[in-house]
Amino acid sequence: MRTAAYHFDPFHHETELVGVIDAIRALDAAPDTRTLNRILRRFPKAGVGAFSKSEIIRGYRALAPRHGWKEEAAFVARLRMKPIRTMSGVAPVTVLTKPFPCPGKCIFCPNDVRMPKSYLSREPGAQRAAQFRFDPYGQTLGRLLAFHVNGHPVDKVEMIILGGTWSFYPESYQVWFIERCFAAMNDFDRVREEIDRGGASFPRYTGPIDFDELEEDVDGRTLDRSYNEVVGRFLRQQQNGRLTSDDESATWAELEAAHRVNETARARCVGLVVETRPDHLDEDEVRRIRRLGCTKVQIGYQSLSDEVLAANNRGHDVAATRRAMTLLRSAGFKIHAHWMPNLHGSDPVRDVEDFQRIFGEPDFRPDELKIYPCSLIESAELMAYFQDGRWRPYSHDELLGVLEPCLLAVPPYCRVTRIIRDIPGDDIFTGNKVTNFRQVVEASLTAKGLASQDIRAREIRGQAIDPDRLRLEPLEYDTQIGREVFFRWLDDEDRLCGFLRLSLPSAPIFLDEIRDSAMIREVHVYGRVAGFEAGPDDGRPRSQHRGLGRRLVDAAVARATADGYRDLAVIAAIGTRDYYRGLGFVDGALYQHRRLDPPSPDA
Repeated sequence: MRTAAYHFDPFHHETELVGVIDAIRALDAAPDTRTLNRILRRFPKAGVGAFSKSEIIRGYRALAPRHGWKEEAAFVARLRMKPIRTMSGVAPVTVLTKPFPCPGKCIFCPNDVRMPKSYLSREPGAQRAAQFRFDPYGQTLGRLLAFHVNGHPVDKVEMIILGGTWSFYPESYQVWFIERCFAAMNDFDRVREEIDRGGASFPRYTGPIDFDELEEDVDGRTLDRSYNEVVGRFLRQQQNGRLTSDDESATWAELEAAHRVNETARARCVGLVVETRPDHLDEDEVRRIRRLGCTKVQIGYQSLSDEVLAANNRGHDVAATRRAMTLLRSAGFKIHAHWMPNLHGSDPVRDVEDFQRIFGEPDFRPDELKIYPCSLIESAELMAYFQDGRWRPYSHDELLGVLEPCLLAVPPYCRVTRIIRDIPGDDIFTGNKVTNFRQVVEASLTAKGLASQDIRAREIRGQAIDPDRLRLEPLEYDTQIGREVFFRWLDDEDRLCGFLRLSLPSAPIFLDEIRDSAMIREVHVYGRVAGFEAGPDDGRPRSQHRGLGRRLVDAAVARATADGYRDLAVIAAIGTRDYYRGLGFVDGALYQHRRLDPPSPDA
């Protein structure tokens, strides 16, 4: 986490910073590395060092009132670090729940007892979480401030809550965790302003339990003790015999109050994601997840073969995945599936056949997908299977042979968010350690004259567009509950500039509020994050705030009306409620609704 710029005093370096900033402002364009280094050598930090980009941005914001600088947005854009992180239109903030017993016994799952189940302490997101001892407020505020100091806008935040099985945590912990995330988003602007003025340093918020004090480990070769035994015992030792403490509790009223504040906050939650297992979803859990404010659920398929699931002690069958998908889609959630090739009991041919079911059968067809080839971690039970020859990792060519046809099979309505988990190579005992394997796959496809059609391969990201030259195309497909329409904005080169997911159910829906409704499940316009107060044209090429989202909603209204629906619901995130009110939607208990007028007889 890059927060060092919040721990130095820009006023102490004012003379040098003014020199650096004025030199950058005088340039005609963003400085390349050589030009920036030349400027930094002219104005060294404390006479000997070099300012980081985040320190320069911090200095600009603190010193601007003294020197009359008024072009912050343009200046920051010149120095923005890792711009791809917000190129898809939102600022993703990932936080982890604390280590906690897990209902699963998957043989491939790591058993790092200092992390929530399946995560490893050296993964980047896990390291950030550990710095705050898994405190949700500290993690959220720290990540927002890190984005800000590196020049990224955080008006539109996608909160991604990872760690173990969300649905296995007590309800009181769930409500408290999310309430604290919203509290951090609501406090961001105040804390940011204090720090930018030079009146405060980066705040430290940490949880009460230091999991680094846990001295035990789990050895996958022997499994003489389980993850649940070690973590459960440690939690009870720290919390008077309980798995959660009284401090990790909030009421629904407190959460709903935080929701209302966030509707108009500077950092608004435009998407809230949790991850869980198929066998821990029922109607009550789906209602609870929606009441928490969630809009997307990550769910582990891992395999669509009962035989493979059983061989890996997954703990559920494919029927459970089908039921979970029906519940989630009926409730309007966006669905982000995980799938794992190279599991025990499978092989490259079976993996390719298994993948074809994901999009070939209406019961599945997720909106997003992570492909995680099985990695061998020493703490996983799979170590014993490797040692006695029951399992082996695929070779590079075998893995490539699986992933090429899989990536080609992904339809244009799905986004493959990741291929290969971000596990440090030192944690992988054997097998693939190439983290950019997607690039390897895409390069191989390109050499054959082929290309993926998934969303990530075709989105415009930060490229300039001409809204007047876009065309709106629907893509329709069947799901287990009815018909899905994927409305998409495409440019002359077929790049994806925005989309809307419209569900037209024909099967019974278990939620009374939306029993007879068409459902907008997602509206997304790509391009660099545009602030809520930004106008339609401030001189920067972008696609947000050009009316593209409104026109997508108009298309959904027209289609739902033509299909005979009299109500159009939207699974709005907390921070988008105000936007949908402006489009004629009114608040319901869990969704927002727009009444549809029947078409006129002459239409």
